[in-house]
Amino acid sequence: MIKIHNLMKSFGKLQVLDHINIVFEAGKITALVGPNGAGKTTLIKSILGLITPDSGEIFIGDQKLGGEWEYRRKIGYMPQIAHFPENLRVEELLFMIKDLRTPPYELDEALLEEFAVEAELGKPLRTLSGGTRQKINAIIAFLFNPEFLVLDEPTAGLDPISSSKLKDKLFTEREKGKTILLTSHIMSEIEELAEHIIFLLEGKVYFDGSIYELKENAGEFNLERSIARLMTRGVAA
Repeated sequence: MIKIHNLMKSFGKLQVLDHINIVFEAGKITALVGPNGAGKTTLIKSILGLITPDSGEIFIGDQKLGGEWEYRRKIGYMPQIAHFPENLRVEELLFMIKDLRTPPYELDEALLEEFAVEAELGKPLRTLSGGTRQKINAIIAFLFNPEFLVLDEPTAGLDPISSSKLKDKLFTEREKGKTILLTSHIMSEIEELAEHIIFLLEGKVYFDGSIYELKENAGEFNLERSIARLMTRGVAA
């Protein structure tokens, strides 16, 4: 479980996170959605320890964050765009990442086989296609069998077969009781994957509940139209 209590963050006069109270539950895939500038990236960076909030509390499991870094070992993060050392070969990158970790750890290399990237291991990262780089990005996120997964637009650039395999992996990890936070601009993908949805607008939580409840609340038949209706209400308010 990831618990956010009364989180505040501003950059100058811009209030980016405004009294955020959220719980990302274990054994669920929770989608974090909202327009650009809603505060999603700032919230994720706060969880990862890349940004220090002005006030409020973040709990990763039972641990309250307070400047330490060890908790990050429990998190698998898949950014929307991964920046790799371009001169390294894929196998060198994976070896380096493993070497940086202090044992003991349990490796999860299932996606290496699922994505069939064995032929790419000896290639420099700069030569890889966007889709293959995204596969490597996903492999690294799951590599150390993390308790918490934070995935930012995870299927972007993946072909339909690879996208389906990644989604199957997410379902498998959910059944293991892991806490999964997902962002995506593809509403059909969120509808397929997530049980719970949190909608941010202008740094505030405008909805926190199930996708079914969101549709009922908006009076719409699909998620995309429900989100659009919610955005219109929020802007009007």
